[in-house]
Amino acid sequence: MRSSAPALQITDLRKSYTRPAVDGLSLTIHRGEFYALLGPNGAGKTTTLRMVAGLLQPDAGQICICGIDARTSPVEAKSVMAWVPDEPMIYDKLDPMEYLEFVAGLWAMDARRAETQARELIGILGLEPHANTRCQGLSKGMRQKVALAGALIHDPELIILDEPLTGLDAASARQVKEVLRQRVANGTTVIMTTHILEVAERMAERIGVIAQGRLIAEGTLAELSVQAGHGGTNLEEIFLSLTSAESAAA
Repeated sequence: MRSSAPALQITDLRKSYTRPAVDGLSLTIHRGEFYALLGPNGAGKTTTLRMVAGLLQPDAGQICICGIDARTSPVEAKSVMAWVPDEPMIYDKLDPMEYLEFVAGLWAMDARRAETQARELIGILGLEPHANTRCQGLSKGMRQKVALAGALIHDPELIILDEPLTGLDAASARQVKEVLRQRVANGTTVIMTTHILEVAERMAERIGVIAQGRLIAEGTLAELSVQAGHGGTNLEEIFLSLTSAESAAA
């Protein structure tokens, strides 16, 4: 049944340019899980997430989102998920309220519910002073929060975030992390890439490490420590141990 299906199931996913960017990647992410996907630059993280979001066509493999085959039913799959890239993609000529109303319209949300959701998100993310300021005049951090609000307005079951804390000051980053924690507590699944390993260590229930387009380790922090071959509990040390071993073997 769809309701019992994983939030994301990737099977033997492949994408090549001049060389393989994603090379037979398979992973399963459970409902209501906060999952961090980590890897060095060029490991294939963003390429993977862009394929999941429907922005890139895989060369091969299967992507199922909440039980929906994303390749054969792309519109249905997109309706239950949200994608937030590291560079916010919003309409500069709209203010945050107008932008959220526009996005809600794309999802055919009831106008009254959309306005309620928009005002709630603007409040939670500290955007009230800028609610009626055109997005072109906002800082990158504020624009990132507007993009996040747009992703959340239709209550997606799966949220995919690529470096969501880029450009955010400490206070804004804290607001965003709290919003994500609350969503996960309410049953939403969050997949996040980040180079800030402390954030992944504190927030993620499970962590996947990819290198050269392949999943090289996955699990809780304790499980990754075992896979790295030592008893360390610091994610930075574990991550460097795993990725350096993979580089040496390549």
